[in-house]
Amino acid sequence: MKTRTLLVMTFALLLFSLAFAQGARDEKAGRPHSYVLPDAIKWQPLMAGAEIAVISGNPSKEGEEFVMRIRAKAGTKIPPHWHPTDEHFTVLKGTLFAGMGEKMDGVVAQEMTAGAYAFLPKNMAHFIIAKEDSEAQIHGVGPFKTVWVKQ
Repeated sequence: MKTRTLLVMTFALLLFSLAFAQGARDEKAGRPHSYVLPDAIKWQPLMAGAEIAVISGNPSKEGEEFVMRIRAKAGTKIPPHWHPTDEHFTVLKGTLFAGMGEKMDGVVAQEMTAGAYAFLPKNMAHFIIAKEDSEAQIHGVGPFKTVWVKQ
């Protein structure tokens, strides 16, 4: 019994040491841990009915990982656009319809509820329609730009 307890304690100490060492390495690399609480998010207008916020990183910086959030009121339509880098899109709350292509067409849009994830490869035109008040998270590697499709 004592040997088993000693092994468990040694293993726990090893895990703690590895986690602590990783945190120290990240801080030395200029990337300390961070938390962003909902009240601290700084929302900026994107268009009528939609706002965007940078949560982490710098989306415009070459090679930098970033996390952004977008929220939209019910009925908001974010017109067709594309990005020169891959986009990872996760719905956090509400229901959105995401469609691919250069023209908005609700028939081809995929309903995405909270928890849904979409990978959008670079240069793929897409659009979003908010069925209800919704929020989504976008992450990727910069530079992240939005190119609006001319209608």
